[in-house]
Amino acid sequence: MLFPSVTCPKMLLYLSGQNPAISYEGCAIQLFFYHFLGSTEGCLYSVMAYDRFVAICHPLRYMLIMKPVVCVSLVTVSFLIGCLLATTLTSFTFQLNYCGPSHVDHFFCDIPALLPLACNDSSLAQRVGSINVGLLALLLLFSICVSYTHIGIAILRIRSAEGRQKAFSTCSAHLMAVLCAYGPVIIIYLQRAPNPLLGAVVQILNNIVSPMLNSLIYSLRNKEVKNSLKKVFQNIVLSVQE
Repeated sequence: MLFPSVTCPKMLLYLSGQNPAISYEGCAIQLFFYHFLGSTEGCLYSVMAYDRFVAICHPLRYMLIMKPVVCVSLVTVSFLIGCLLATTLTSFTFQLNYCGPSHVDHFFCDIPALLPLACNDSSLAQRVGSINVGLLALLLLFSICVSYTHIGIAILRIRSAEGRQKAFSTCSAHLMAVLCAYGPVIIIYLQRAPNPLLGAVVQILNNIVSPMLNSLIYSLRNKEVKNSLKKVFQNIVLSVQE
């Protein structure tokens, strides 16, 4: 809910014909909260992967390992990492001088769209952005892969097909959410020559489509949601046939 609220309200103003201008301070705030919430979300995905690792590989010790104080600590650390990364990226981006064109070729303020507008050398800020975002994304993705490697080994050891299916259903929603989150990050921030059009399309998917799908992805495990969706599709088929 918070992540798309950073960019979508301003974008809706643009589309409704309102003034598309954004202040210097507003641009900095938008950049900060975008990376703060995005980095925090990535950290939380790793925490969720660890939670599933404990639930499947150590089910009898789950309540002992994932105590409330541990869960609160992991979430707090995730927010602190997101805040630190966002502060670093924002300070390096806005310490540059922007004395040239003031037109941001994007629907929100982000590093690939702002650095070309700088009057002085922006190579350092570019490297800091790529290293910080890319390194954090790779480390978090690596931690998720480690957790799911152990999970996969544990699932293969389960003899009953029902047990395997139950264990897989525990992880399927999280895996889909991780793919939706990390795919756009890899495409945008790890490319050598940023493509504005590709970046805009991917960011729209990342800012609007992925958060919208998350609620559906996680709720598909709910039987009531599944039954409701079946009824909706059945009604659509019946109306088409009539």
